Amino acid sequence: MDLYSPTVANLIEEFEKLPGIGPKTAQRLALFVLNLSLEEAKTLSDAIIKAKEKVKFCRICFNLTDEEVCDVCRSEKRDSSIICVVEEIKDLVALEKTREYQGVYHVLHGSISPIDGIGPEKLRVAELLERVKNGQVKEIILATNPNIEGEATAMYLSRLFKPLGLKVTRLASGLPAGGDLEYADEVTLTRALEGRREIF
Repeated sequence: MDLYSPTVANLIEEFEKLPGIGPKTAQRLALFVLNLSLEEAKTLSDAIIKAKEKVKFCRICFNLTDEEVCDVCRSEKRDSSIICVVEEIKDLVALEKTREYQGVYHVLHGSISPIDGIGPEKLRVAELLERVKNGQVKEIILATNPNIEGEATAMYLSRLFKPLGLKVTRLASGLPAGGDLEYADEVTLTRALEGRREIF
């Protein structure tokens, strides 16, 4: 005997597709949604649809934005001569929470992982290379995660940009090896930014 009707079971299955959501959490989310009023459920579904329709990648750094260019890239207060390269948007958000970094960003949308068939051509590396061609960029901060894929990505980018005469730095210690930026606290990230080192 099935515990749930096909409609409820389908809703649970859809929640299970979300990252970090297991069967029990998917079940709780589905039951939560079913306990919402119809109006509340419509508000939630409208928010999802509106986000899918309106949100896009910034044409400069590939951060999420409702506009053609994101707030960071548009800001005149930011130092556009320093580009902090991150793997994912969640890493950019983690660094912004420190309120210490005043440069701009570039989101790669992944990291180099030969085992998964992800090479530089599948990341936003070509766009980053295009950004530095104008000669205004003085420093590239490599803020990829301190794991095997992040290190491989940082090494590849370092070898790509060093010959162009750019200062290439890497986030300093303070971030645990094998960890992800999104789980680091603000103090750890601030120390890592302040103690970044040049890659030779």
